[in-house]
Amino acid sequence: MDKGIAIGGDHAGFEYKTELIKVLESAGYEVKDFGPYTAASADYPDFVHPLCNAIEAGEFKQGILICGSGNGVAITANKHQGIRAALCWNEDLAALARQHNDANVLALPARFIPFDLAAKLADIFLTTDFEGGRHATRVNKIACK
Repeated sequence: MDKGIAIGGDHAGFEYKTELIKVLESAGYEVKDFGPYTAASADYPDFVHPLCNAIEAGEFKQGILICGSGNGVAITANKHQGIRAALCWNEDLAALARQHNDANVLALPARFIPFDLAAKLADIFLTTDFEGGRHATRVNKIACK
């Protein structure tokens, strides 16, 4: 398991991001915070693009993005060819995002799930392996060429 994790979001996800960093670090992860660094209003693409660039460059294998709905960060992240961001709000979705889709970015909706669930989803996402096989065939067809 790779212990380097990229994390970012926007002002609506700032509190969860701050708390999740503590949880991840206590579990032994090395976390790189891509911002924002305050709860002041912020534009999520300013933080999502650098995080995704770092994953595409091989600096990190996985990332976590948190905003109010999770949609804005997921949409932005998925503009990157090397990113497969999955918006998850329950445990099954977090597991399937890894098992079937080899998602490398977890998008969390801070305004719609409690923090304890967000932390559980991050744990599931980071510890679940991709199943490969028939799923790999499908994942290999996702990127535009």
